[in-house]
Amino acid sequence: MANHASADKRNRQSETRRLHNRYYARTTRNAIRALRNTTDKEAAAALLPKVTAMIDKLAKINVIHKNKAANLKSGISVYVNKL
Repeated sequence: MANHASADKRNRQSETRRLHNRYYARTTRNAIRALRNTTDKEAAAALLPKVTAMIDKLAKINVIHKNKAANLKSGISVYVNKL
């Protein structure tokens, strides 16, 4: 139980942001998984810019760390180039 109105508001904001971040993080993870499961070079090359943009947006709003974003982008780029 919060002792102050501001603490109640902070709890509401935190929960809203947590759900928002969770949705976008999960969506991005699913997109990365779909890209890595693709065996067609053209389909993977078409997905790469979209997935990269999703990762960059997560890093920009601090849902994931910028180094993790860089590692993910590097890994999917290597995968697409190897196809």
